[in-house]
Amino acid sequence: MNRILHIGLGSFHRAHQAVYLNQLHKLGDTSWVLAGCNIRADMADTIAALQASGGAYTLETISPQGQHVYERITAIKQVIGFTPDLAGLITCGADAATRIISFTVTEAGYYLDAKNRLDLDTFADLRADLAASKTGVARDSTAWTIYGALTAILRRRMNAGGGDVTLLNCDNLRHNGERSRAGLLQFIEMTGEMDLLAWVLAHTVSPNAMVDRITPRPTPAVRERVLAATGVDDPAALMGESFIQWVIEDHFIAGRPAFERVGVEMVDSVQAYEEAKIRLLNATHSCIAWAGTLVGYTYIHEGTLDSVIRQMAYDYVTDDVIPVLSPSPIDLAAYRDVVLDRFGNTAIADTNQRVAMDGFSKIPGFIAPTLRERLARSEPIASVAMLPALFLAYLQVWHQGGIAYTYQDQAMDPAVAHAICDAADPVAAFCADAPLWGPLAGDARLVAAVRDASQRVARFVAEHGRRHASTQS
Repeated sequence: MNRILHIGLGSFHRAHQAVYLNQLHKLGDTSWVLAGCNIRADMADTIAALQASGGAYTLETISPQGQHVYERITAIKQVIGFTPDLAGLITCGADAATRIISFTVTEAGYYLDAKNRLDLDTFADLRADLAASKTGVARDSTAWTIYGALTAILRRRMNAGGGDVTLLNCDNLRHNGERSRAGLLQFIEMTGEMDLLAWVLAHTVSPNAMVDRITPRPTPAVRERVLAATGVDDPAALMGESFIQWVIEDHFIAGRPAFERVGVEMVDSVQAYEEAKIRLLNATHSCIAWAGTLVGYTYIHEGTLDSVIRQMAYDYVTDDVIPVLSPSPIDLAAYRDVVLDRFGNTAIADTNQRVAMDGFSKIPGFIAPTLRERLARSEPIASVAMLPALFLAYLQVWHQGGIAYTYQDQAMDPAVAHAICDAADPVAAFCADAPLWGPLAGDARLVAAVRDASQRVARFVAEHGRRHASTQS
């Protein structure tokens, strides 16, 4: 039997990759199974529940029309508990039966700067993993980086004769296979293990992939609905929208499941799909989360159903994204409308807190490319400039302690963020930040557009407050 070892047993993996493999099993193809683990000491209750159930859990899916479907997912056959030395993970990854190692990591979790170089200056955990790899002393930590974990696995695999293995990203990093591979190779080279570097180059591949399904963090209400509908009290239950998509470059070195049988799109290049998804979906999602938070909404659907916020998102895609991505094999206007319909699904109850996180990664990854391309074509950027202006306004509220939830941003240096907000000219300071903007940092056209957009954001917040007050009176 062939194994996929997945790193990151969060909601997204269990509502996406595991679902596809579960569908294959239902067709009678059980030649591949999943093992899963985390590289951080989190999700302890969920991991324990999955271990107790043998990896099985219930998935609730909800369509925009409100149809609820419940399915028992049993594709995960091994749940590896976290230990500070990652012993179980490393053993499983080195086993020759493991032919694919997949992982779901946030954009910030790859620690890459604008030039796709590892940012050792900013991230202490990355430096700690590198130091441990250099000395060969097993690191005991509550939070490993993906590079430290993969290097430990691949070192053991090489020494054990485990053979070829595919490294498969299941996340939103643009060009995720090639970029994460570049980071991994840099990390290994920095350890000085040139034999390991040569082995990884010869015995691994890293196809790019694009993934899509909205999967909010599970709430107690999900468990209650699952119990009512199925009679199963499942502490590992989770929910997601009915839409699901996975596009993968068909470049595997040690075999793969017959994913195409269950709707996965196996292609030569994912670029058109990932650009559409990152710019039309991910950036729009962030736009709605930042705007919604500014006017007191809790959920994504509330902002999407607000006509002013929806128009901001619509204009951003229509005015600036579709022109730079055209021509495309995808009907971009139809995709835009599907995305907004998905975001308006009231049953999903996806929170602004979840979607608003990691702005310091999302600005350079999701939004700056459209700005650069529009400016390179001498075209206006008024609509796309609303997104960084919304994030700056959001950041200023965070700076003042006014965000109603804990803002999480793995790529943010809080001192830098506070300094931007404290500057005499926050717009200029924000637009001058090189990690955010790369070659555009300080560009007068960017500054002018964000300044104008910031004034529109301020008017929007003030007007929304007046509208809200009038409805309460």
